[in-house]
Amino acid sequence: MRRGRLRVYLGAAPGVGKTYAMLCEGRRGLERGRDVVVGFVETHGRPRTAALLEDMEIIPRETLTYRGATFTELDTDAVIARKPKVALVDELAHTNVPGSKNAKRWQDIEEILDAGIDVISTVNVQHLESVNDVVQQITGIPQRETVPDEVVRRANQIELVDMSPEALRRRMAHGNVYGPEKVDAALSNYFRVGNLTALRELALLWVAGKVDDQLDRYRAEHGIAGTWEARERVVVALTGGPEGDTLVRRAARIAARTKGADLLAVHVTSADGLAGGDPASLARQRSLVESMGGSYHQVVGDDVPRALLDFARGVNATQLVLGASRRGRFAQILSRGVGVETTALSGPIDVHLVTHEEAKKGRRPERSRAALTRKRRLTGWATAAMGLPLLTAALAPFRDVISLPSEILVFLCLVIAVALIGGTWPAISAAVAGSLLLNWFFTPPVGQLTIADPENLLALIVFVLVAAAVSTIVDLAARRTREAARARADAEALSTLAGHVLRGEAALPTLLSRLRETFALESVTLLERLGEPTPDDTSEPAAWRIIATSGAAPCTAPATADTDVAIDDRLVLAARGRLLDASDRRVLEAFAAEAAVALRQERLQQEADQAKPLAEADKMRTALLAAVSHDLRTPLAAAKAAVESLRSRDITWTAEDREELLETADESLDRLDRLVENLLDMSRLQAGVLGLSLQPTALDEIIPRAIDDLGPLRDRVDGDVPFDLPEIVADPALLERVLVNLMSNAARFSPPGQRALISASRHDDVVEIRVVDRGPGIPPEAHQRVFQPFQRLGDRDPHSGVGLGLALSRGLAEAMGGTLTPDETPGGGLTMIVTMPIASLAR
Repeated sequence: MRRGRLRVYLGAAPGVGKTYAMLCEGRRGLERGRDVVVGFVETHGRPRTAALLEDMEIIPRETLTYRGATFTELDTDAVIARKPKVALVDELAHTNVPGSKNAKRWQDIEEILDAGIDVISTVNVQHLESVNDVVQQITGIPQRETVPDEVVRRANQIELVDMSPEALRRRMAHGNVYGPEKVDAALSNYFRVGNLTALRELALLWVAGKVDDQLDRYRAEHGIAGTWEARERVVVALTGGPEGDTLVRRAARIAARTKGADLLAVHVTSADGLAGGDPASLARQRSLVESMGGSYHQVVGDDVPRALLDFARGVNATQLVLGASRRGRFAQILSRGVGVETTALSGPIDVHLVTHEEAKKGRRPERSRAALTRKRRLTGWATAAMGLPLLTAALAPFRDVISLPSEILVFLCLVIAVALIGGTWPAISAAVAGSLLLNWFFTPPVGQLTIADPENLLALIVFVLVAAAVSTIVDLAARRTREAARARADAEALSTLAGHVLRGEAALPTLLSRLRETFALESVTLLERLGEPTPDDTSEPAAWRIIATSGAAPCTAPATADTDVAIDDRLVLAARGRLLDASDRRVLEAFAAEAAVALRQERLQQEADQAKPLAEADKMRTALLAAVSHDLRTPLAAAKAAVESLRSRDITWTAEDREELLETADESLDRLDRLVENLLDMSRLQAGVLGLSLQPTALDEIIPRAIDDLGPLRDRVDGDVPFDLPEIVADPALLERVLVNLMSNAARFSPPGQRALISASRHDDVVEIRVVDRGPGIPPEAHQRVFQPFQRLGDRDPHSGVGLGLALSRGLAEAMGGTLTPDETPGGGLTMIVTMPIASLAR
């Protein structure tokens, strides 16, 4: 039986229109003559969704009783018995009531699909198992109903139902998603703009990954090896050579020409792992690629052009950037080289050959180390020198009994033994000497270096060639064994370095300590040159400073080290204890590159820490100057004008006029007093000397007192604070002051007939206090500017706008361990959110 096809409508949040889209698709199917039934649809009381169910066949639900309550669930058996062409089943991640046939609705849908019935379903991104923890971190609300990603990925078609956060919030405010009694709570909690934006991004990224999987599967099923330029992808090939930086920057510029292009760097290492690029250069180039937004990859392959192209086709690359060959002209005549070979095989992939300073300079051959130790080579020479005469003396008496071929085989055994012990040159020398001994003592005419029989001449020549070939193979095997051991040691050392980076152990002393332990050194020191580098023609030594060290007796200058690695013009890694060979230096350079990165990170962090208080102090000085020049002058001028008017003898004031002038002076002086007090508190905050008395505080006691402190404005504020809220950690007096400031602003900016609202609710490990007004609001781009001292956003009325109060309120909230952030009020206005930690969780 054909398995049914599954179509899923995926949304970022409830209310985006998944069920509506599913029902619309079902009605279109009915209009085309398809047999469509509704297996289970939840309208949530939405009239437009419910209207789509009219004239559609609905399979009766199964009724279940659990703990004395009655529930209805999808009747899977009834849907299968009905055998429609298409079944509409809402809420793929739903958990069935205990006692149902299956625990999850997606399991019910699997049964319907196995029966050959097509299913159209819906799911929100927060119910996908892979992003469940991320959604909880974003929203603070755990999602207990989840569906495995694989179930959704197996769907034959996934359609994203998208909607901007602002549009969804407007739909919520109009009552198109939830009832009026739930709208304010939903908008203030789960349906915030930040939450919806993050969920929307998760949904888009998840669907994009699914689209890439579908494209790769389609190309694989149809045997499509060519590149489809659905998106620009630039691959740069790195060898670990000095030209790598130039190639990375050129590839980044190529990728930057197209918006959304991907940059990938790849290094091809040999299959035996015995040859590769400079680890230090590759580490530096990897950091460069990642700093430009690209990714670094490493593949294994003996045929470099084919390995590069296989990788490029695997990632659907459109362009490949290679460096011009560093091989000399003679070498290029013998072999076309990687660049030319790759270009010839690239097909639709564009190949860029980039010239650089190292092009055609030739590769410097590495100095080859002996495959065997000096002791073994000396032993081989001794075996050849002593074994050949002894063997000749032992075979001479049997010259007439043993044939020449047998004697040659015996000598060959000795040569192989010499090769196994001493390597190539002792064995080849033994083979030549053995051929001469065979010629003199065993080949007719005996006692002469002439050979009468041509067959004997051929036998001796073959003997020398075989002996030389065996010696070379033995030496090559020994060399490969030694290189494999060296590569394994290097890999273990680099693995240690990689583990250091992954565990976040960026401290320089820890890194240097691991390096000292790896190579069994006495000390490892990172040195920095003081001043400019010393010219070559000056004998005065450069001054060095120790940045970090591990071990005893640190090096004070590169000259005092046994091995030193220059990281750049100013930094040198100096090691003391033993002289490291060239192969060890490659690993040492990788450690040195990581040490330089760790040092730069530490210094950047220190600079950031030093700059932060300076920036805050500068901001405070600017605020104080603005206060003196503007806010202090205004109430002072009003008070002075009122007093001067009262003192004037030219005008006779009535009792009402005198009372009005005195009231003006009193209000101006009170405003001046509050402003000076706020300035002093801001100064204490900046200096870190504000006195705090943090203690468990009940909001149902603080908020009523704060409303009473509003004076005439208290009648323009409503409070909605649950009595079961947990206590928070705060200074009661300072928190009351913050709330009074926020509520007074909200009351002043609320239009006539509208009242401001203060509410509180718990979210995970914090309590949020929301002060909501229905005033003109503030543009989103100005949300952070309102917290700068004396920002009035263009208001000309000195008695309105937001000034020092919000800056002080945020400072007081943060001093108590909380936060103060603005948000838009649905329908217009501003919501100020104070977040404070819960007392029972902060202990």
